[in-house]
Amino acid sequence: MEKVVKSANEAAEQIIEWGESHKIETCFDRAEKMKPCPIGASGACCRICHVGPCRLVGQNAEEEGRGVCGATLPTIAGRNFLRMAVAGSAAHSDHARDMAFTLLAVANGEASDFKITDVKKLYRVAGMLDIEFGNGRPINNVARDVALKLIEDFGRQKGEINFIKRAPKKTQERWKKWGIVPRGVDREITESMHRTNMGVDHDPDNLLLSALKVSLADGWGGSMISTDITDILFGTPKPVKGEASFGIFKEDEVNLVVHGHEPSLAEMIVDVVNEPEMISYAKSKGANGINLGGMCCTANEVLMRHGIPTAGGFTNQELAIMTGLVDAITVDVQCIMPALVELSKKFHTKVITTSHKAKIPGAMHIQYDEHRAKEIAREIVRTAIDNYANRKAEGSHVPDKFPVIAGFSHEYIEYMQGGSWRASFRPLNDAIMAGRIRGVVGLAGCDNPRVPSQGLHRFLAIELIKNDVLIVSTGCGSAACGTAGFLTPETALEYAGPGLMEVCEAIGIPPILHLGSCVDNSRILTIATAMAEEGGLSDEIGGMPAVGIAPEWMSEKAIAIGCYFAASGIPVIFGGESPVEASKEVTRIMTGVWFERFRGALHFEPDPEKILALALDYIDKARETLKLRKYEPGKFGAERVLMDMAARREIEKGAKPHLGIY
Repeated sequence: MEKVVKSANEAAEQIIEWGESHKIETCFDRAEKMKPCPIGASGACCRICHVGPCRLVGQNAEEEGRGVCGATLPTIAGRNFLRMAVAGSAAHSDHARDMAFTLLAVANGEASDFKITDVKKLYRVAGMLDIEFGNGRPINNVARDVALKLIEDFGRQKGEINFIKRAPKKTQERWKKWGIVPRGVDREITESMHRTNMGVDHDPDNLLLSALKVSLADGWGGSMISTDITDILFGTPKPVKGEASFGIFKEDEVNLVVHGHEPSLAEMIVDVVNEPEMISYAKSKGANGINLGGMCCTANEVLMRHGIPTAGGFTNQELAIMTGLVDAITVDVQCIMPALVELSKKFHTKVITTSHKAKIPGAMHIQYDEHRAKEIAREIVRTAIDNYANRKAEGSHVPDKFPVIAGFSHEYIEYMQGGSWRASFRPLNDAIMAGRIRGVVGLAGCDNPRVPSQGLHRFLAIELIKNDVLIVSTGCGSAACGTAGFLTPETALEYAGPGLMEVCEAIGIPPILHLGSCVDNSRILTIATAMAEEGGLSDEIGGMPAVGIAPEWMSEKAIAIGCYFAASGIPVIFGGESPVEASKEVTRIMTGVWFERFRGALHFEPDPEKILALALDYIDKARETLKLRKYEPGKFGAERVLMDMAARREIEKGAKPHLGIY
């Protein structure tokens, strides 16, 4: 019988096989046993009220099917989809709200373990919000005003969220024309839930416009707020070296994993594990030190700021425990498998929940409080140290790990193209216009146990860069690329097409740029805006040779992200079967109608070859519409010399550059 591959990650597959031989169940086994409900999976089941659930099935369900109340299949599919977008927007935006209140506590002197790390970023955000800064004004006063102004974005009842004005004017005009400019995050979430209640909104087009509106409240509100505040508090990322995969765990040290999405506690743990007292305590328990690793999006946060190694994304969390080397794993919110607790009983790992919003029966709970952040971090680290002595020999110890370069923020990408004095997106635009770079793809989303996990990410990453497509990656998509060894400049030399390779060699970057966690998809929005404002391509986000791909998505957060990208003008392709497949009308609106109105669209496609073809087709058609040089591998437009680091240093010293304009 042919072996079924469950993960494209060789190290993960090795642990999975070890688990099977020891009769240990993982998400991969459960995915194999638990097949999706075909009616619910396609969006044809309505359970909004107790008259149902109603299932609309059969050949003529689209035209003739009705729920007990009379709701049609397009209405039911549209409502189900909107509820997914609402839940995803609520998750990211609630995270952002906590970050905003943390910034306020820091500004008020109530969270003394934190500080304003990036004053320049604080001032940049203050300028966007029309808040006075500089001229001797105390930094904490500026931070307080920024925090209060951004907190208003959650409860505002009328008007529009602050960061909408960061989008290109033409993009904003499209939103205003179709009535999808969000007022406040909570207002849009509440109204969307009301619309989906029994007997309210039955127009599928109107329901889907609401999905775009609530998602824009996340992308240009919640997620963007979170990214900016995280940078202000902990530093705006710049490239840093790290490592990825299960080989990051050390047999002779205490291994502590931070897992989830909220970075503030993880930042404190990064500080605490390096305290001499903590290291001495670990040695008193027989360990040679303390080794901190990350999982999921918290991993991305501490990787891109501190080089803390990552064990991977969503489907790797159980496998990390199965190495037998993890002494404690601390979790907060989002993408946490409750199965971790039962699995941990087979080993020695302590599973520690830290949020009142996300408790798991059987787990140890240590409530996080930003007012006592380091005290709580020390308690967690001591718990891991104390558990080191209970470590068993049993486990699948995998030595493999890969180097990664992470931390390409909007600000650093701008800087690396011209230095401190000429920072801009002109070189990237010029490379696209000349045909060196065919286009840009945001490769994001979760990894999924219903396919060979991380396999679709790996396939698309290599095929896209072979075709001279620059990739920006976030979330578990970044983890998939990192654990494959794709996040290094050397990847360009091995896999990238000739034009992309030339750009990467000249600037000294990987062909896949790690932008951070899933909330940091907002960095892609600001980068796309900067490219539009730089000129030479489109005068709005829509129409640029750019595509978003989430090949293994699984979370409602991914739906919200896909919607705010589509509304912003970027076509998005999701892997797997469509959650609205049952309705041809809903599918038509999300593809053709959205593209006509916003220049963005949302597709679902299970075949990775077709995902690749569709992405390249969108990019090539955008180039044609923009009247750019036709993409031909190895053939470029007007010759311009890419500026290397030596030339940029000359500019920073005030010397006249000896190379071309970029």
